[in-house]
Amino acid sequence: MTGILRAAVLSWIALWAMTSAAQPAWKPEKAVELIAPSAPGGGTDATARLIQRIWQDQRLLDVPVSVVNKSGGGGALALTYLKSHAPDPHFLQIVSAVLLTNHIAGRSQFGHAEFTPIALLNSEYVVLAVKNDSPFRGVKDLMTVLKPDPGAVSFAVGTSLGGVNHIAAAAVARASGGDPKRLKTVVFKSSAESATAALGGHVDVMASSGSLVLPYLRSGAMRVLAVSAPKRLAGDLAAVPTLKEQGVDAVIDNFRMMMGAGGMSPAQITYWDQVMGRLTQEAVWRKDLENNQWENTYMNSRDTRKYLDDQYIQLKSVLSDAGLAK
Repeated sequence: MTGILRAAVLSWIALWAMTSAAQPAWKPEKAVELIAPSAPGGGTDATARLIQRIWQDQRLLDVPVSVVNKSGGGGALALTYLKSHAPDPHFLQIVSAVLLTNHIAGRSQFGHAEFTPIALLNSEYVVLAVKNDSPFRGVKDLMTVLKPDPGAVSFAVGTSLGGVNHIAAAAVARASGGDPKRLKTVVFKSSAESATAALGGHVDVMASSGSLVLPYLRSGAMRVLAVSAPKRLAGDLAAVPTLKEQGVDAVIDNFRMMMGAGGMSPAQITYWDQVMGRLTQEAVWRKDLENNQWENTYMNSRDTRKYLDDQYIQLKSVLSDAGLAK
């Protein structure tokens, strides 16, 4: 082989290697289904449809994308549907912290380890809020009353026992040294009903997502005692101390994430890592987070799996002390 021919062959091999490295080892071969465990117009449905729109408008995918609503059974119907398609990487689902709390409480047979985490999308933390004329000025005031009598303070939560709102209240009771099983928790069908009860003086404290409390905070009708985030938030909640700052060692995250069926290959996970990393940089995505007062806590598949493992341990600890873990 002459020197010129050898150089040409080596150049061709190098070009082929660079081109191959630039191409993903796997990409979708048919239409993608994005499953929402809520009815059209619900929270996870809105997230799914925003992702669908960004994927299509920015041509992040070369195949069609459809949103499939599977509401019912506290998310069990959607999880059953996703699991039935394992290990097909063309089926993805939007899930929330309910995935963990329902499994811990025995309301769902599905644990997060049965599926493939794709990405942590965002975080929304729980706040503890009171009517503006409440005698409680901070979490330490609550703990002073809760320690001798956990039933002396009533907490409004939506929409079930064992959810993240209830867990935030139970974490405060536990930190006080009181028995979380004796906590007086009033369950409402929605956080809007919880707010009505708190403003009417029918309950002492409201545990809710921060975005739902903002209108009452801005109007001066409510004060926010704490947020369950790892650090203080920005915007209207910037002055609100965290639970940790006030002696409650807990971070409670009502996150949203994307999950795939179990058994996906490393190449398939890598593809979705690339797609979701690009999506979370889009301006329309970031604007939606800002509008909803959600935190941009994006994580790739590997980091999301570790985060879920850590959250599961923390949530199970609180729910066990509250007598709600099965």
